[in-house]
Amino acid sequence: MTRRTFQRAGEAERRKDLIAATLDSISDYGLEGATVRDIAARAGVTGGLIRHYFAGKDEMVQAAYREMLAGMTGTAVDAMAEAGDDPRQRLHDFIVANVSPPIADPKALSLWAAFIGRVRSDEELARIHRENYLVFIGILEDLVQAVLTQHHHKPVFNEVRHLAVAINGLIDGLWLENSLASDLFDEGPLSDIALDAVEAMLGGLSLRNRR
Repeated sequence: MTRRTFQRAGEAERRKDLIAATLDSISDYGLEGATVRDIAARAGVTGGLIRHYFAGKDEMVQAAYREMLAGMTGTAVDAMAEAGDDPRQRLHDFIVANVSPPIADPKALSLWAAFIGRVRSDEELARIHRENYLVFIGILEDLVQAVLTQHHHKPVFNEVRHLAVAINGLIDGLWLENSLASDLFDEGPLSDIALDAVEAMLGGLSLRNRR
């Protein structure tokens, strides 16, 4: 563990540093092992200063979970945005990003495992989890709707929701595979598996544009 040098920083930046330190501590020691003292040392601040930003460890953990989920979703959204306006390419890039590094990553998996065990017993963590899930499903719904509409198919809401939930389940499974055992896969095959499966769900529509 390296101690960050304390520097004067803006309120938002210092809070962000504390959340990053919380995630690092949880990744190394789990939710129970991560302490306010360790988090303060990683962020290069005093324990007393932490109380200026968070009421206690529970609030820090909640903020860290929110940041982790938002960061993963945001990375995939950024990848999708680079695809431009083509619906197929946007869905393609969103899927590939979600089953590839840096989203599919051993550290991300260890954090997810630490948090998910607490979701059922912590009302605020459960709320954060549900909120992010609905955002993610909503993104997939929009992407699926756009692809089907591009191919002159006008799906009803239930069909779009069904496909979005199925694709999300596929992404979750392959994300887990790549995070747990990336060394067992050559570069590319897991994303190819994801794309093959989604194309089958979409009735054989190809997502692999040739640029």
